[in-house]
Amino acid sequence: MWYNGLLDLSVIQLILVALVLTHITIISVTLYLHRHSAHNSLDLHPVLAHFFRFWLWLTTATNTKQWTAIHRKHHAKCETDEDPHSPVVLGIRKVLFEGAELYAGAGTDETLQRYGQRTPEDWVERNVYSRHQTLGIGLMAAIDLMLFGVNGIWIWAVQMMWIPVWAAGVVNGLGHFMGYRNFECADNARNIWPLGLLIGGEELHNNHHTYPNSSKLSRRWYEVDIGWGYIRLFQALGLATPKGYRPIAHYVPGKQEVDVETVQAIANNRFDIMRQYRKRVMEPVLRQQKALMDVEIRPRYRTIKRLLSREITLIKPADKEHLETALDSNQALRTIYQMSHELQELWRRRGVKPQEKLQALMQWCREAEASGIRYLEDFAAHLRAYSLRPSA
Repeated sequence: MWYNGLLDLSVIQLILVALVLTHITIISVTLYLHRHSAHNSLDLHPVLAHFFRFWLWLTTATNTKQWTAIHRKHHAKCETDEDPHSPVVLGIRKVLFEGAELYAGAGTDETLQRYGQRTPEDWVERNVYSRHQTLGIGLMAAIDLMLFGVNGIWIWAVQMMWIPVWAAGVVNGLGHFMGYRNFECADNARNIWPLGLLIGGEELHNNHHTYPNSSKLSRRWYEVDIGWGYIRLFQALGLATPKGYRPIAHYVPGKQEVDVETVQAIANNRFDIMRQYRKRVMEPVLRQQKALMDVEIRPRYRTIKRLLSREITLIKPADKEHLETALDSNQALRTIYQMSHELQELWRRRGVKPQEKLQALMQWCREAEASGIRYLEDFAAHLRAYSLRPSA
């Protein structure tokens, strides 16, 4: 019958088709717009890149330059008043429910000029995709009606809402509001869920903000980035080439000499180094000192544990007072906290010569070894074993 469309599918088949179509859109966003265009962490074969661009024109009316520029601005101005969609600044409700509107409003000429470099400017982009942005979604509606009949109406509606809900709302909203953090990056980005299946791996948002130029978003063994699976598949077919997905740093057991390469490897792997510092130094020392804490502080043990490793710019004023109270009453905690920030100064200082950074690391190791805190001494030995090259 005409109202079932050319394919005349059952309800189950229609649902599966809708899920497949929206999944292609998600993959187009994460691989083409995000990893390829915005962060240049992935090279795509021109045919595959154009397919993604064409599909996004049909299903989202997204302009590559606009999306890329707004996303780059988000990273450059994250959690500030200039961030196009920060729930920290604007509130979670606004970003979650008005994410698409925030994107549309952020695409100013100034933003596109400053952040929209190295995006397509070919004839098709100028004369079709950019000039007739809404034509694509109109064509998609016609195709859905032709193939699926009256059911094409709800299939098209689902396609149109998929990215505004999942990408603009959930990733940009919940991804900076709730979830867990593998790394203490300088903004409030969080991993929503360790299984990055629904949104192509974008669920691993803390990992991405920590390593924005990585084409792989998973970092722990239990995390799944389905987008990375597609990259590997396309790589096997000669259609994609990941440019980088892990820091250049190697742990060489038995290495005891600190050299310039040690400093560079530690700086490259700095976020994981600080994660290790939390696990190897902060947590065991805190457990050891728990019994010695004042009665007033002991009930705040879990809060202190969280604040010790928290990015300092993200600590609220009231929490800073709690932390300072705990540090003032316990010299061991004060020592490991100060040493953590001194270690971070190695890569935060700009314009410093490699030899000066080397001397600073050597001095840090000497102070750690002389601290009388066994966990600090062990961590200094651990840092000495890093290199830019694996063991021979």
